Amino acid sequence: MLHFLKCSQHLGPKHEKGIMMKHMTCRQLGGACETEFFAETFEEMAEKSKQHSMAMFQAKDAAHIAAMEPMKALMSDPSGMQQWMNSKRAEFAKLTDE
Repeated sequence: MLHFLKCSQHLGPKHEKGIMMKHMTCRQLGGACETEFFAETFEEMAEKSKQHSMAMFQAKDAAHIAAMEPMKALMSDPSGMQQWMNSKRAEFAKLTDE
């Protein structure tokens, strides 16, 4: 189950069916650890980050819960959240495939 993941794990294969994937860490996406997420698209990356965040919340991980506070504030401001998403999408676009 996802909520038993350790923060040092990788979430997703580096190469899935021969497709080169990009990677970002939990910390790069506003989180609290160096767990790496591998995805072909930013939408996949965001979903993996969301799943990890939910698992860490369910596990009552204090560092992740603290990192969620700024995200809560962003979510209350649609334009701020959109700017944040756009900046992360741009960061993802600049990454090289692994």
